Amino acid sequence: MGRGTLRIYLGAAPGVGKTYAMLSEGHRRVERGGDCVVGFVEHHGRPRTEVMLHGLEQVPRQELRYRGAAFTEMDVDAVLARRPAVALVDELAHTNVPGSRNAKRWQDAEELLQAGIDVVSTVNIQHLESLGDVVETITGVRQRETVPDEVVRRAGQIELVDMSPQALRRRMAHGNIYRSDKVDAALSNYFRPGNLTALRELALLWVADRADEYLQQYRGEHGIRSTWQARERIAVGLTGGPEGRTLIRRASRMAAKGSGSEILAVYIARSDGLTAASPKELAVQRTLVEDLGGTFHHVIGDDIPDALLAFARGVNATQIVLGSSRRKAWQYVFGPGVGATVARDSGPDLDVHIVTHEEVARGRGLPVVRSAARLGRTRIIAGWVVGMLFPVLLAVLLTHVNADPGLANEMLLFLSLTVAAALLGGLSPALASAAFGSLLLNYFFAPPVHRFTISDPKNIVAIAVFFGVAVSVASVVDLAARRTHQAARLRAESEILSFLAGSVLRGETTLDALLERVRETFAMESVALLERASDVDPWQPAGSVGPSPVGRPEDADVDMPIGDHMALALSGRVLPAEDRRVLGAFAAQAAVVLDRQRLVGEAEEARRLAEGNRIRTALLAAVSHDLRTPLASIKASVSSLRSDDVDWSEEDRAELLEGIEDGADRLDHLVGNLLDMSRLQTGTVTPLVREIDLDEVVPMALGGVPEDSVVLDVPETLPMVAVDPGLLERTVANVVENAVKYSPAGEPVVVAASFLGDRVEVRVVDRGSGVPDEAKDRIFAPFQRHGDAPRGAGVGLGLAVARGFAEAMDGTLAAEDTPGGGLTMVLTLRAVTRDSGPAEGAAEGAADGAADGEGRAAVPETAGDPPDGRRTPGAADGSDLLDLDPIRQKAGPQ
Repeated sequence: MGRGTLRIYLGAAPGVGKTYAMLSEGHRRVERGGDCVVGFVEHHGRPRTEVMLHGLEQVPRQELRYRGAAFTEMDVDAVLARRPAVALVDELAHTNVPGSRNAKRWQDAEELLQAGIDVVSTVNIQHLESLGDVVETITGVRQRETVPDEVVRRAGQIELVDMSPQALRRRMAHGNIYRSDKVDAALSNYFRPGNLTALRELALLWVADRADEYLQQYRGEHGIRSTWQARERIAVGLTGGPEGRTLIRRASRMAAKGSGSEILAVYIARSDGLTAASPKELAVQRTLVEDLGGTFHHVIGDDIPDALLAFARGVNATQIVLGSSRRKAWQYVFGPGVGATVARDSGPDLDVHIVTHEEVARGRGLPVVRSAARLGRTRIIAGWVVGMLFPVLLAVLLTHVNADPGLANEMLLFLSLTVAAALLGGLSPALASAAFGSLLLNYFFAPPVHRFTISDPKNIVAIAVFFGVAVSVASVVDLAARRTHQAARLRAESEILSFLAGSVLRGETTLDALLERVRETFAMESVALLERASDVDPWQPAGSVGPSPVGRPEDADVDMPIGDHMALALSGRVLPAEDRRVLGAFAAQAAVVLDRQRLVGEAEEARRLAEGNRIRTALLAAVSHDLRTPLASIKASVSSLRSDDVDWSEEDRAELLEGIEDGADRLDHLVGNLLDMSRLQTGTVTPLVREIDLDEVVPMALGGVPEDSVVLDVPETLPMVAVDPGLLERTVANVVENAVKYSPAGEPVVVAASFLGDRVEVRVVDRGSGVPDEAKDRIFAPFQRHGDAPRGAGVGLGLAVARGFAEAMDGTLAAEDTPGGGLTMVLTLRAVTRDSGPAEGAAEGAADGAADGEGRAAVPETAGDPPDGRRTPGAADGSDLLDLDPIRQKAGPQ
């Protein structure tokens, strides 16, 4: 059985009309023929809310005693036993009295949902767990009863019950919420206009967030890349530097000025994984963003401006916040910088804010530390310029200086240029600079000058030593740069691998979540996990994220084999070879997650097989016991008739033949139920539904019980039902035979039918010992017989088969207590209605003519309005709800 759906009426404060709206929904469902009960509703003495309870079935509450006082809570077992289609459960965040089944009412509701029961509930915005601190700041009151946000977010539908603060205060002043002796205190404290306005805004923004989730899902499904400015989203570009905190706080202030704004901080690292950012500083900034209600994202990209713009458009951001560059003035010769590039390429749909900070123009350290990345084209060019051009300029400068600094000092100056070339461009520019510098020293400064000869042997040694030292220094500097490169890369890889390992602890173990992390980390368009059974079989996708994932590894930009028959395929760009190690870790984790998901599926299949094995074991037990009993009776009767030693009288012979016939009927009934249960278990029951009158089928189902054991009440005015006549006959027969079996002598079973909305109910009422609430659902399980079953000549399949057939015909079969003792089986079937009766048509016409999309009539607020600001059609005070459905008043026994 599938999980039920949760519908929540969300309000900003007590008294806005959540409970009223929920009860109105319950009446609408009942009027439409739905099976709706009140699991728990507290009207708090509000007369209009109390009136709404009339006409709705209320499940009796559970009474508990705590510290000498009596309390009532929702009886979860009673609701599960009643098994309605819909249960109304008020105050989802309520804390139950100690000794209850669960600590919180939302846990009670979760049990009902797991049982397949739809739940309609209410909650105030101040009871959401994530908003506790905010609400306390606004109202000064700490909410002790909370419900996790995820519980509410999982709801299939969230409806905001809204009301202006002025209207709510008027309602409070008129005594429609609290008693008159509490009104003044409430209006001057919690229900102040400022408090109510802030709470109302919180509720509107929270519901808007839920709508935004649907918007993002729609944009992703349709591949929409342009920005839709439905709400303000502020992307904050972080470098990992100390200015990041200033940017985050500035973005937070900007978001505070626009309702519903969202902050998304993003740090972009180069694709090789190297970074100059401090992990400690990034961790502090991540915490700060999350404390301010934003989210932190870590993405990979070689081109920082393009990656930042791609991220902003991908999350539908409307503004980008960047810090002023920390570069010094001379460093702008290498390019305009990230801020200017982003502002130039942002287009008309993105606003770019450049924020000043204390680190502006203070520099970003030495080149190795600044980039901490692989030497790019700019740095290599700079290294060659310093190594080849600057020595020429130095030589020209020294030749025009009147004072002679000496050959030793000139060598040191040229050596400094060689070291600078090594720092910028690596080993090759440094070696070229050493060789070129040696030639310049020989030509310009070693006698005889302007000739490539050296007359003094000491100068030969000096220049040779200079070349050796320059080469050594260049080699050491280049080696240090390489080691720094490797260390930074390993640090980046360790951070990614640590995050990957931690994702298991954080619960990000689903395959889609992991593939999405791969796509975000490597800045890919799509990622797919492919597998095949053998080398000749086609590839099949085990999971994918992103638009247009590839179907074969050879079609991907990057593919990472996982074993012999599995591969991770990425599309978007080609990754450098050094990234494949990290990608391999992701791929291995993806294979593990896939195996884990399949193991969970196999465990579920094993559970199902174990259940089937249990049924087969019970079937064998039934065959060995229950089927042998009538066979033994038949065998004994036949053996007696065939015996030549006894001369049987006609009466004895007739009695033995009757015993044989009874035994054969019992065998036929048992075997029929076994075959029916087998068909239900294998899903081979295919109803042949047609329209038929109940009085054509129900009397035929009573042929297997004594004539005086059943009282039949099926009015001829009932509408036709859409059923399979054969399945309906078997269903009614099994239920009636079970009722007759447990009904005391002289107490006939009542079979009555009635019409309610678009459903027809057949009630089979007995006056037996009844069934406890906790066993009402178990009696429908296969091979279950309640109690000792004193007249139990069966295998416990009758009710299981009956419920299976009822559900196959789009009906339900449930057990209720009979007033005065006993058990009532309620079979609900779909009616075929063509023309509504006058009373029903008038009621529905009035409701449909005045109601909005949710079936509630929207009218201006007045002092006499019901608590949700709407009037029930036909009455302003809700008094007509006492007689909601004339047809229901004539229904069969309840």
